Amino acid sequence: MKIDILTLFPEMFDIFNMSIIGKAKEKELFEINTINIRDFSKDKHKRVDDYLYGGGSGMLMTPQPIYDAVESVKKSNKGKVVFLGPRGKTFNQEMARDFSKEEELIFLCGHYEGIDERIYDIIDTEVSIGDFILTGGEMAAIPIIDSILRLKEGVLNKKDSSIIESFSENLLEYPQYTRPFDFRGKTVPEVLISGHHKKIENWRRLNMLEITKDKRPDLYEKHTLTKEDKKLLKEFKENKNNNR
Repeated sequence: MKIDILTLFPEMFDIFNMSIIGKAKEKELFEINTINIRDFSKDKHKRVDDYLYGGGSGMLMTPQPIYDAVESVKKSNKGKVVFLGPRGKTFNQEMARDFSKEEELIFLCGHYEGIDERIYDIIDTEVSIGDFILTGGEMAAIPIIDSILRLKEGVLNKKDSSIIESFSENLLEYPQYTRPFDFRGKTVPEVLISGHHKKIENWRRLNMLEITKDKRPDLYEKHTLTKEDKKLLKEFKENKNNNR
């Protein structure tokens, strides 16, 4: 996969040189480049923003540097142009999976009060990470790109580590424990040290269902209960009533 990021602050993406993504990058499992939009400005002072027509507070990114930057990148990257902005659909795991199937992508990060309306003509899709305001598109691009790259084969160590986790089925992940067994009087559930794989599997599945139902009912409503899910929930409810 090849990702090009158009931004006014390329150094912000040095984070992709660290941790799991950084190691995958060193193995050349993907290519990620940053392009400074300011380099394409024809203004003698390299300005990329100006006042709004009609008045208003703040500055707006001018169309020429962005247009020329996208046009330049398109010579070697034929991927979709993804703009990080408030009009877009809210990003989720399903979108991450869809983007991870692309061979090439171009991310455009806005700044100041946003971009000139005429730039939308060269944008293929707009994505938002929520209904709140950030100082720039870079802040939104980082988690989105990270979520996409970790789905690429070879990026994560274990084959299944990107499958059985939060949001994979509109369910949150089950509780997890490590050593010590007893931490300040709080012990690890006995089932997890039982060695009984089926019981452990059932315990984890039940907790995924219960935690999602309690913490994220909106996700739970989207989840389609399997026959096994219904059985686990029924048994849990019966055991709960018997222990009263």
